[in-house]
Amino acid sequence: MKTLQTFFLFVFVPLVNSAPPIQQEALQFYEYDTDVTMGSLIQQDYEMQSKDIRKDGTNVSLDTSLILQGDDSERNVQPTKDTNLPTCLLCVCLSGSVYCEEIDIEAVPPLPKETAYLYARFNKIKRIAVSDFADIPTLRRIDFSGNRIEEIEDGAFSKLLLLEELSLAENRLLKLPVLPPKLTTFNANQNRIKSRGIKANAFKKLTNLAYLYLGHNALESVPLNLPESLRILHLQYNNITTITDDTFCKSNNTRYIRTHMDEIRMEGNPILLAKHVNAFSCLRTLPVGTYY
Repeated sequence: MKTLQTFFLFVFVPLVNSAPPIQQEALQFYEYDTDVTMGSLIQQDYEMQSKDIRKDGTNVSLDTSLILQGDDSERNVQPTKDTNLPTCLLCVCLSGSVYCEEIDIEAVPPLPKETAYLYARFNKIKRIAVSDFADIPTLRRIDFSGNRIEEIEDGAFSKLLLLEELSLAENRLLKLPVLPPKLTTFNANQNRIKSRGIKANAFKKLTNLAYLYLGHNALESVPLNLPESLRILHLQYNNITTITDDTFCKSNNTRYIRTHMDEIRMEGNPILLAKHVNAFSCLRTLPVGTYY
């Protein structure tokens, strides 16, 4: 029996070969727009350096991780803002709205002709010219809050017949521009506007104006000829020292009531409102401010 077992082991064992080792596929790295794999390039470079080392007879271990590392200098380059790009690359243009906020532009960019809403807040714009909006009659809302605007050319907004909302808040204006006729909301808070910088009839023909914000300026008096449509008037933190009976009401008409006016803010002014009781007789609510 032992002889038979020895015979079978002698015959069959050599016929069983060990499985070949599992070979893993080499990872292939592709550079964009090339036909050469990064893996083959690294392998060739490694083999060439190995041959050079063997010729010199030195035993040096190569750090292949250095070969795989890219140039970090490109990653450390800081992004820059290119203000010479076309408007809809520099800004965001979406369905008639143009958003140019916080991109450090110093002038109003050329706008698509169908623009209805322009948001250019928190930039470095110093001047607004007539040519900025000459070919954009479709504008309905403009927001220049938080810029450095000191000058607005005469007529820059007056021909925008569809403009309803205009914000020039947080700028450096000394006077108001001529405003378009259909304006409903005008915000010029936090400028440097004095009373002589507002023309006597600046608001008279604005029959749709409902919200007027002139707080945190340098006004010495309440603007004249405020329209009947006005609902909200903010004049807080100016230098207003006087009010007349005709400022809000009509001294020659004791039955006159300003029906639309809901809020007047005058706190932060040096005037004592209690000394001008007749100036508020036509109002449904008294102004917010100092009375005593």
